[in-house]
Amino acid sequence: MNYSDFYQRSVDDPNGFWADEARRIHWQEPFSRVLDYSKPPFTRWFVGGKTNLCYNAVDRWTGSQGDKPALIAISTETGSEKTYTFAELHAEVNRAAAMMQSLAVGKGDRVLIYMPMIAEAVFAMLACARIGAIHSVVFGGFASNSLASRIEDATPKLVVSADAGSRGGKVVAYKPLLDEAIRMAQHKPDHVLLVDRGLAAMERVPGRDVDYAELREKHADAQVPVTWLESNESSYILYTSGTTGKPKGVQRDVGGYAVALAASMDYIFGGKAGETYFCTSDIGWVVGHSYIVYGPLIAGMATVLYEGLPIRPDAGIWWSIVEKYKVSRMFSAPTAVRVLKKQPPEFMKKHDLSSLKTLYLAGEPLDESTSEWISSALDVPVIDNYWQTETGWPILSIARGVDDRPARLGSPGVPMYGYKVKILNEGTGKTCGANEKGVVVIEGPLPPGCMQTVYGDDRRFLDTYWSNFADQQAYSTFDWGIRDADGYYFILGRTDDVINVAGHRLGTREIEESISSHPNVSEVAVVGIEDKLKGQVAVAFAVLKNAQAATTAEERRTLEGEIMAVVDRRLGALGRPARIYFVTLLPKTRSGKLLRRAIQAICEGRDPGDLPTIEDPSALHQIEGALKS
Repeated sequence: MNYSDFYQRSVDDPNGFWADEARRIHWQEPFSRVLDYSKPPFTRWFVGGKTNLCYNAVDRWTGSQGDKPALIAISTETGSEKTYTFAELHAEVNRAAAMMQSLAVGKGDRVLIYMPMIAEAVFAMLACARIGAIHSVVFGGFASNSLASRIEDATPKLVVSADAGSRGGKVVAYKPLLDEAIRMAQHKPDHVLLVDRGLAAMERVPGRDVDYAELREKHADAQVPVTWLESNESSYILYTSGTTGKPKGVQRDVGGYAVALAASMDYIFGGKAGETYFCTSDIGWVVGHSYIVYGPLIAGMATVLYEGLPIRPDAGIWWSIVEKYKVSRMFSAPTAVRVLKKQPPEFMKKHDLSSLKTLYLAGEPLDESTSEWISSALDVPVIDNYWQTETGWPILSIARGVDDRPARLGSPGVPMYGYKVKILNEGTGKTCGANEKGVVVIEGPLPPGCMQTVYGDDRRFLDTYWSNFADQQAYSTFDWGIRDADGYYFILGRTDDVINVAGHRLGTREIEESISSHPNVSEVAVVGIEDKLKGQVAVAFAVLKNAQAATTAEERRTLEGEIMAVVDRRLGALGRPARIYFVTLLPKTRSGKLLRRAIQAICEGRDPGDLPTIEDPSALHQIEGALKS
């Protein structure tokens, strides 16, 4: 099959194309219409059809694959390792579903999951899907302030959490962070269901907090019927950083998501039932939702859930997992590969990696040296892919399940089926020519699996994503890009104030608000600058209310540490900038707008260019001076 023809059919005849793909999943009731695009840009797929994500991921396989591995939960932090067959996963999900129902959780209720990478987190996600509840997974590294904002927006009836997580042997107590978040939020969940791992002591709130193990015992033999959902009902909310301080709740459907993942596991990731898939991400991110939990299981594959670092207990841990469980497809990030590249090669060479057919990388741009090193070391193809929380599955990649077109270094690939990708000039809105830089956009309708809207805020969905060009409605990725003469796309960085740190999107506004909460900070500018390991890191420039408090190098270090601690408390370690520099003036236009790109250029050693609207050019010299101090 020729990919160009395959792709063209997907955009010329979306109804016929996606009707064929919909046969990949189970429909309890058939859909009456493939696509409803009567209210653009809002898209409804497989209208009237009834299905269920949990059924497609678990129940569907309990007959043919019941005794085959489904979930392989490994923690090098606690030294635990357990494999659940599809039958055992089915039983655990039924128990979790019954537990939720006993706590009065039902269809349409929100359940916030604030968990480490343990099996119970997957049980909780699938249990929500089973009973029609809407889960919202929050990354376990988030601090109370970030967690509170998500509780406030999602208004969950139930929170599922644990005593603690662990990273690099260091225990991170979750329960105090959760208690503080609930105290801060106006909305209060009815119950908190707690997994006690024995890692950290935790106080229980009588009447609210429930022990997972005790409640599980009461529902050990539970059989909970599947709640069949209309294709366009909501499956989950996943929050992502934006240019404002308030995170956006990406709302996703049921049927379109199931079909999109089922197709992607074949066309893009080449997964086959009975094989093992290892995605090294976290369930707190969209990659974890799509390609740790739902995607591999919908494909009938075993999926590895890993808690730990890529170099602990040693740099061979991931390769030992590949060998032991005969992993056929692996999905990671360039940052992780760059970490492993620095380790002695014998950690990889001592393992039998012959089961591995392909390595997939995403999260931030893949540089040539990293790609060549890992491809040569593993002797397998390395396939890049580019997508977002909002899309749920790759926008750009190489669909090796369709044809064998070559990858191109530095490029995540070509548009995937269903995505009408273009590059538009930011100023004129006109389509850019080959190798001409512009904004990467997608014409509507978005294919199945993409976000429905911003949870509870259709206007924000329209204003944020679809209103960036005066004369046309197009979804903006907020990424700069170019397309070469052969149709391969190259991503050049963000157009907005969101930065990409090791594949994690952080809003500069959120970091600025945290730093500004320090009593001695008057104003602050945060920019993302290029980093060879992480892709980007955040750097802050702060103006102090009392500049005399930071006149010596020692005073500046002390104050920087204090402010870092504030950021840790409000956002968690993920939000911590690499450095905080102190200046008396920030570069601004005469209308008061921060010149972030000029600051970024100076930090990266580039010429900031001509800035005719700058209010005070000496501010740029202060940035330069601070970097040298």
